[in-house]
Amino acid sequence: MLLGVLTLTWGLGWPIMKVALGEMPPWNFRTLCLLGGGLIILALAKTKGEALWVPRGELPALLVVAAVNVTGWNLLSAYGILLLEAGRAAILAYTMPLWASLLGRIFLKERFTVWRLLGLSLGLSGLALLMGPETRALGEAPWGSFLMLGAAFSWALGTVLIKRRVWSIPTTVFAGWQLLLGGLPVLAGTLLLEPPFWDLEISPRAYLAVAYVVLVGVVLGYWGWLRVVQIFPVGVASLGTLVVPAIGVLSGGVLLGEPLGWREMGALGLVTLGLAGVVASPGERKKNPA
Repeated sequence: MLLGVLTLTWGLGWPIMKVALGEMPPWNFRTLCLLGGGLIILALAKTKGEALWVPRGELPALLVVAAVNVTGWNLLSAYGILLLEAGRAAILAYTMPLWASLLGRIFLKERFTVWRLLGLSLGLSGLALLMGPETRALGEAPWGSFLMLGAAFSWALGTVLIKRRVWSIPTTVFAGWQLLLGGLPVLAGTLLLEPPFWDLEISPRAYLAVAYVVLVGVVLGYWGWLRVVQIFPVGVASLGTLVVPAIGVLSGGVLLGEPLGWREMGALGLVTLGLAGVVASPGERKKNPA
C-alpha cells in the first residue's frame, strides 16, 4: 500500500512541479523542497519524542548517502532538465530500477528471480513505448541525457548504500538529516546562481504547488521511500518507481491538458503489470522484514 501511495503521489507531482517551476527558478525550488522538507520531518520526529542526534560512528556514512542520494540526484537532474524536455528527462531518470538491480546484485547479493527479471523487462518496455519516436531527440542533447542517466545512477547507488548497513537512528530522523545535509550544497548553488525566493514574484497557485511537493513529494516521499527500502529488496522497491512517469504523463493530460494516446495507456499497463507480478510473487518480502 505504501509503495502504491508513493507512485501515485510522485506521479501526480510531475505536472504540479511543472506549475511551480513555471514561476520559480529550479535552484530556489529545490532548496525550498529539500531544506523545508528536512526541517518538517525533523520537527515531526521531535514531536514523536525521537532523539535528533546522529551517532558519531554513523555520521560519515550518512554524509555519503546524503551526497549521493540527495545532492547528486538533485544537481544532476536539475542540469539535465535544463537540457531536455521534462517528459524525456523524467523517463531517463526512472531507468533507476535497472541500475538498482545491477548494484543490488553486486553489493547486496540479491538474486535475479524470474519474476523480477520479467517485471524489469515489462517496466523498461513501458518506458521505451512512452518515449516512442522521440528517441532521436536524446541524441541531439547528449549531455542532458548523460546527466539524467547519472541522476538515475546516483539515486540507485544511494538506495543500495542505505540498504547495505543497519542504521540505529529512526527512519524519520534519518530522512530529515539526509535532506538537510544533502540540501546544503543546493542552497550554496542557489545563493551563487539565483536571486533569493523572497525577491521573486510568485502567485498563490505556484506556492500551493510548492507546498504539495514539499509536504507530499518530499516529506511523505522520502520517509516512505526509506520504509519501502527497509521492507523490500532494492530490486523490488525500485521497480515500483517505473509507474511514476506513466502516471505523470496521464496526470499531465488530466491536469494540464497535455496530449494522451495509446502509447501512454499502453506504457501504464506494461509497468503496472510488471510491478504487480513482482510484488505479488511469493517470498519477496520474507527475506527483508520491516
